[in-house]
Amino acid sequence: MQIDKITFNDIAIFHQEEEFSIFHKLNFTKTVGGKAWLRHFFHEPHNDITKILGTQKIIKTLIDHVDEWPSEISNGTLMVMEKFLDYPIDQAPENPNTINSFTYKWLHLADYSMIKYSIKHFADFYRGISKLAALFEEKDLPPHFYIYIERIKQLANQTPLTRLSHTASGEVFSRQQNLYFAYHLRGEYRSGTLELIDIFCRLDAWYSMAVAVKTYHLSFPEFIDQETPKVEARGLYHLLLNKPVAYDMEMDPEHNFLFLTGANMAGKSTLIKAVGAAVFLAHMGMGVPATYMRLTLFDGLLSNINVVDNIAKGESYFYNEVQRIRTTIQKINNGHKWLVLIDELFKGTNIEDAMKCSTTVIKGLIKIKSSLFILSTHLYEIGRELKDYPNISFKYFETNVTDDQLDFSYQLKEGISNDRIGYVILKREKVVEMLEKL
Repeated sequence: MQIDKITFNDIAIFHQEEEFSIFHKLNFTKTVGGKAWLRHFFHEPHNDITKILGTQKIIKTLIDHVDEWPSEISNGTLMVMEKFLDYPIDQAPENPNTINSFTYKWLHLADYSMIKYSIKHFADFYRGISKLAALFEEKDLPPHFYIYIERIKQLANQTPLTRLSHTASGEVFSRQQNLYFAYHLRGEYRSGTLELIDIFCRLDAWYSMAVAVKTYHLSFPEFIDQETPKVEARGLYHLLLNKPVAYDMEMDPEHNFLFLTGANMAGKSTLIKAVGAAVFLAHMGMGVPATYMRLTLFDGLLSNINVVDNIAKGESYFYNEVQRIRTTIQKINNGHKWLVLIDELFKGTNIEDAMKCSTTVIKGLIKIKSSLFILSTHLYEIGRELKDYPNISFKYFETNVTDDQLDFSYQLKEGISNDRIGYVILKREKVVEMLEKL
């Protein structure tokens, strides 16, 4: 599925401050390499249902075994191994015995100390990764996962390495054993060990996805194989909220444009981002924050939410809004299935101009039946001009005001909102009172 950097940031998949991102929320990797692979998975959501279902199958299988994941292998384990394989130490003897082992330790004390410290980490690694291979050997898993299990077995099935994997946790090695393993690990089996480290990191990324689904009780969506786009969700919520309110929604070609209104803070942006994030996670093969979800495969996801100006280039906010809409039209006008998310069109111009521009854009976009659109706006007046278009659904978030106190239900309702609460907020925050005292 196509998704650009702007959309990644708009729907908070990634964020400049990582702790505010969905990626951070779902990252349960144990290693730096695992985190890098997870980030890679996030950057490449699938465009094929077979791959999506394959990833779902991997995650479902791993969920049943997250408690059996090898505790022997930590990020520190991998760091020690990689440093040892690259560190310029004097070569250990090929056939260590009592005499040359003693001589090596006496003449190369610092090197031997590093060998002694590192080999126990290699033992932990080979013991742990061999457990993983045995754990998933008989499981019915997709080829792109099972190939790594087979590769582990192939690479680790060498005498020095099997000896390491059969050691006991905390076992103390003799000088001869340390030098024996050091010679082989830095020689013939160096490249194979590095490959196994990379394989473990990839498995760590899948493990993280499984832990995330289990931890947050995410549900796996059902994909529909059909030409026309569809999204149907029950109990959908935004993953980053501590106390989210769930939504029910459905979009299809007959109602492919959702016209969303409501006051500030009523929940419009949250809904837009929740839908975008759920569709994105579904295309990764992940579970989604909803009790139930059915959707078609989408070719791309585009957003127009957090447009900014560019002082260095002399580009105004409104100019960049126009350019983003122009880019959107160019991309989606290809007959493919796109999900387009737009939050508050044309904030960078006056109300009258914004209304005219918004109406023009909406009337153009609704001609594209192959895509789904969600658009939020404060300009509820333009809804009157759009009432005659049968494929537009009108929904709003209601706000109740009692004694200058705001009450948000965060529930979608049929129709168009005409709530105006800006002055209420200004008054509630004592700004009006402060101005009157000037």
